[in-house]
Amino acid sequence: MTTIDKIAWLRLEAGKILSTRSRGKDVYYLPGGKREPGESDIQTLVREIGEELTATIAPDSAVHAGTFEAQAHGHAIGITVRMTCYTADYQGTLEPGSEVQELIWLTYADRERVSPVDQLIFDHLHQSGRLL
Repeated sequence: MTTIDKIAWLRLEAGKILSTRSRGKDVYYLPGGKREPGESDIQTLVREIGEELTATIAPDSAVHAGTFEAQAHGHAIGITVRMTCYTADYQGTLEPGSEVQELIWLTYADRERVSPVDQLIFDHLHQSGRLL
């Protein structure tokens, strides 16, 4: 089995979660991505959010919010995604970077519009009362 190791930013406001859609993709993903060699989780988070959303994560504010694993969207059976999630404060304006076509605030009603691993995260956040 192959595992894709990703880091994601959980940004919730007023019961909605920030999500993104990359160019050419048909589903929404939580912002974040794969680590570069030698990067820590937090270094990956800071770099990816800077690239995707042109905002600056405050590294000292990052808190681990869970790790989730599911079948990778658009990949062969047996390829999974392990998504390590963090909450964190940020500075700047959230705007789509070069890789992102759209950013959107989703609720639990949008669960079917996100990747399988994000669906697990939506379930967790909904059950804990954080995602409406």
